[in-house]
Amino acid sequence: MEANRPIVLSIAGLDPCAGAGLLADIKTFEEHKVYGLGIATAQTIQTESKFISIKWNDEKEILTALETMLSQYNIKAIKIGIVENISRLKTIVSHINEKKPAIKIVWDTVIRSTTGFDFWSGEMNEETLKELLLMTYLITPNYNEAIKLQPSSNAKEAAKALSAFCNVLLKGGHNEEDKGVDYLYLKTNQDIQAEAVIAPLLRGGAGEGLISPKHGSGCVLSSAIAANLALGFDLLTSCTNAKQYIERFLSSNESLLGYHHV
Repeated sequence: MEANRPIVLSIAGLDPCAGAGLLADIKTFEEHKVYGLGIATAQTIQTESKFISIKWNDEKEILTALETMLSQYNIKAIKIGIVENISRLKTIVSHINEKKPAIKIVWDTVIRSTTGFDFWSGEMNEETLKELLLMTYLITPNYNEAIKLQPSSNAKEAAKALSAFCNVLLKGGHNEEDKGVDYLYLKTNQDIQAEAVIAPLLRGGAGEGLISPKHGSGCVLSSAIAANLALGFDLLTSCTNAKQYIERFLSSNESLLGYHHV
């Protein structure tokens, strides 16, 4: 079967409140008029404000599902969310790269949830991380995640260093100097420079009736970028379009669960 729409795959956790992870990704794909496939890496028990537990799915089952999807469908882009550890993540990305190297992989670098749960334990393996990034098209860290991936006192410097290996969208939710401004760093063979600044159209908080924090906003942004890439847009346009989408999502209501269709 070949869908009329571009096909995008999400490899992510299953959040039963549907604010984040696999269910949020599928909603985002549908709104972008791409056909979404999904593979669950974990089953969580959580709400938008409380994390209770997580059960990681078996690596062999994940890879079997991945092999089935890759062999059956013409997948244009893959968004990856929570994975148990960096070693398993590298195994998944390596399998994609070996089978279908043209697929653009967008990794949402979720290390700690907004509800306070740490998904990764132990030290970051620097060599494994570099190998992983070289096989990845784009990562979307926030300021805290960038510093976790590339130890530094400055998130922008960390993002620049990471862009030696892959494209990096540094999300601005934790940018205290200019809230909501994202920075896109492109992987180049020359001096690493900030390629673009993506400023928000809307600013504010729930009290102002504009942008209100949402559970799963990072998941939605990264899946929106993947959808735009599958539709044929270049990286800067994909990130800009996704920025506009996430702002509509953030301003959809004042609760922690956003609406994709208003």
